[in-house]
Amino acid sequence: MALFKPKKEHKMNGGIQKIYQFENGMGASVVRHDASYGGDRGLWELAVLDQAGDLDYSTPITSDVLGHQNDEDIQNVLMEISKL
Repeated sequence: MALFKPKKEHKMNGGIQKIYQFENGMGASVVRHDASYGGDRGLWELAVLDQAGDLDYSTPITSDVLGHQNDEDIQNVLMEISKL
């Protein structure tokens, strides 16, 4: 499995946000903080980003955000997004 590295990473809401960008123009915002789904348990929340960098709820990946994701889950979803 490919290990994806974030394009950007910064602090957000007392936690962290990682932005991923793929050759197909799609991307992902991956966050972990007290207000994110699973953040209080050290898990991640992922949102798919479109080619403009906006949230995209119309992909086959999800129609919302994906919360409560561990590191392996995130890498698997990033792989799916990179293949859209």
